[in-house]
Amino acid sequence: MALRLVSDFDLRKDVLPWLRAQRVVSAAAGSRGGGPGVLENNYESLRILNVERNGNVIYTYKDNKGNVFFGLYDCQTRQNEHLYTFEKDLHVVSCSVNSDRTLLAASLVHSTKEGRKNELQPGSKCLTLLVEIHPVNNVKVLKAVDSYIWVQFLYPHVESHPLPENHLLLVSEEKYIEKFHIQVIQEDGSRVVIKDSGHLPRERVAEDFVWAQWDMSEQRLYYIDLKKSRSIFKCLQFSADEKFNLMFEAPLDITLSDSGFKLVNFGCDDLQDQENLSKHLTLCVFTNHTGSLCMCYSPKFDSWEKFTYSVFYFHKGHSKTFTAALGSVDSHVTKGLTFLNLEYYLAVYLPGHFFHLLNIQHPDLICHSLFLTGNSEVVDMLPHSPLQSLSGSLVLDWCSGKLYRALLNQSYLLQFLWNTRLDCEKMAVLHCVLSCGGDRRFLEAKIIQWISENISACHSFDLIQEFIIASSYWSICPETSNMDKLLPYSSVLTWNTEIPGITLVTEEIALPFMKVHSFKGYWEKLNSNLEYVKYSKPHLHYNNSMVRREWHSLISEEKTGRRRSMVYVKNILDNATKVISNLEARNLEPRLTPLFQEEDNHQRLLMGLMVSELKDHLLRHLQGVEKKKIEQMVLDYVSKLLDLVCQIMETSWRKHSLHPCVPHFSGRASAAEFKVFHIMTRILEATKSLFLPLPPGFHTLHTILGVHCLPLHNLLHYIDSGVLLLTETAVTRLMKDLDNTEKNEKLKFSIIVRLPPLIGQKICRLWDHPMSSNIISRNHVKRLLQNYKKKPPSSVIHKSSFSVEFLPLNYFVEILTDIESSNQALYAFEGHDNVDAKFVEEAALKHTMMLLGL
Repeated sequence: MALRLVSDFDLRKDVLPWLRAQRVVSAAAGSRGGGPGVLENNYESLRILNVERNGNVIYTYKDNKGNVFFGLYDCQTRQNEHLYTFEKDLHVVSCSVNSDRTLLAASLVHSTKEGRKNELQPGSKCLTLLVEIHPVNNVKVLKAVDSYIWVQFLYPHVESHPLPENHLLLVSEEKYIEKFHIQVIQEDGSRVVIKDSGHLPRERVAEDFVWAQWDMSEQRLYYIDLKKSRSIFKCLQFSADEKFNLMFEAPLDITLSDSGFKLVNFGCDDLQDQENLSKHLTLCVFTNHTGSLCMCYSPKFDSWEKFTYSVFYFHKGHSKTFTAALGSVDSHVTKGLTFLNLEYYLAVYLPGHFFHLLNIQHPDLICHSLFLTGNSEVVDMLPHSPLQSLSGSLVLDWCSGKLYRALLNQSYLLQFLWNTRLDCEKMAVLHCVLSCGGDRRFLEAKIIQWISENISACHSFDLIQEFIIASSYWSICPETSNMDKLLPYSSVLTWNTEIPGITLVTEEIALPFMKVHSFKGYWEKLNSNLEYVKYSKPHLHYNNSMVRREWHSLISEEKTGRRRSMVYVKNILDNATKVISNLEARNLEPRLTPLFQEEDNHQRLLMGLMVSELKDHLLRHLQGVEKKKIEQMVLDYVSKLLDLVCQIMETSWRKHSLHPCVPHFSGRASAAEFKVFHIMTRILEATKSLFLPLPPGFHTLHTILGVHCLPLHNLLHYIDSGVLLLTETAVTRLMKDLDNTEKNEKLKFSIIVRLPPLIGQKICRLWDHPMSSNIISRNHVKRLLQNYKKKPPSSVIHKSSFSVEFLPLNYFVEILTDIESSNQALYAFEGHDNVDAKFVEEAALKHTMMLLGL
């Protein structure tokens, strides 16, 4: 199953054993709070009423006499506590207990039995009571009205000591919300009573609303009111001092009836006809710690062939409306749509039909969300009874009385990755798995194993490229706010392929208008997201375009023998040294692959430049983060990029049982070397387009395996097309390892002529062969003559000091000798003074004799 439901609470397991142990009702107990009665066979009346902010569960049941019992399950101590008993046959609409467990608020109506008289109060349908329960004492009537009332105590964010004042929300079916201020005092030691219970201050919090949702964890009230037939989405934040602020307003482009009324998460309301949930609209709000704000909306169901639902990504400034095909006309929808909060994802679930994991952080591309349909194992993974998503990842199955914590099932998703054939599903599941966290090293090893087996099975995107970018992102972003806007999330920027079974329409929506000017915590992050949407066009995601230009500039200067300030280059190389040190400090296990065994200045320059550019990028856009922390994050990020390449190499090296030493050029390539060479080529392709650095020694190892594995014409094609990069280390080894057979001479010469001039001159001196002497001579002559100006005949030496009877050569050598004598300091080869006109003459003669076959 893609989702894993971890049970936090179960009425049958956590409450029933305790209730069965309470065999006898206390003789002294009365309507003001007797002990739990004998349940007999009345277990079916046991149900959950509410889950408070601290996780405590309030439940109720009726004994065989119809008395209503209230109990509380403490999620910390895992103990049950009797709160209160009403000795009347009543139906509980709503119930809440304050954080100190000294007050209980309950809203009750008579059980619907024909002919039964209203014993509560003349003319009233619903009675709202406030009860002192520490110990059981007075009962105060807060409301006695014909409309239903729901109650909810506010919970302070700091619960270190008892509070003298409690605050209670009353939500009326008549579309208003009030807040009661209830002061308590202690009498006779520990006895807690309501102070001045006859005059409890109250204030109107909201009115004329058609929908409201309570967030118990964050103590927020979301609601929608209708103004001139226009839906306005609002949020109230209740703070630690129990004051409240209107945080934002946002217009909504959805149709809501003024006559309708719906509450979400104000306890467990069973007044609605749960069997007909599929016929009613579903509306709920989800947030997470990154500052996301999503509203999920499903209109009334009116078709057996398709199902439509929308998600308003307020933190992104757009909405997406999805239409899912339901298959055959006979495939009737009998259950309601369920929305679940999974931190970085939203789950949309229609039992027996489809399961949709929606990416909250990066919803732009549909391929980053997972849509599953048709497979009964997948689409029937959750209970078919209505699920109520509470704050965070808590999920309540009110029918069975179970409270779950919903989590992505990492092991199932990994298995799904191996089995799926669709590229869009591979992309989505890869990101889902990486978002789960856990043992990242183990997780990456499993994904690399899958990539190694399926490297050519993906056509829409590069598996290695996506893995490197995504895994590096998830290793850094969860730790720091706003990093998701600054680091690349995916290598894929557009996706035009349709997802089977679903279509979508994206529309821009109005951003929430913030009503306060000072933000903390979640609100600071949401405001930052909104500011980003308003002002950050184009996107601020980092890319290596600047690094690419600067690196090519530095390499060009190196080839021409010119280079800018040595201090600048040294700083860049120092950055690379820090990256490698950081990488090695995090990976203490010895490496099998022969990497990091040479300087490889080109890759070090690339590493150092990336560190420099990424640091500047984050310093510009990441506000409120210390410079030292940013510098460390940059080192960690670049180190991670390199480490992932090393991990892929290690996995391949280990899988094919290659020796940890660098292979020799001599000998034939094994099948294992062919496979490793193929993997290295794919790594190079993946990193090249993104211009990512590679571990020092990668190109040398790749070239050695290339010489081993490829015929000469293929090898030269790989070199000419830039797939194989000739490093000085690799070519030096080639010259030393291979003898001068005709085949090897052809290879060596083909390699030398493709080297940059400065490296070529060094390599030629390592090869004792007429061909290398010829190349050295040509380079020497070219260097001497590049600024040569012909002199008058009188200045030319007429008498040759050489004995060769070949006048053109004699004349040419005399010119070279003259240039050398007059410009000795300028043209002498550094460290190679034996290269002179005489050397050129001898090389020319040998080359001529070789051509003539003498």
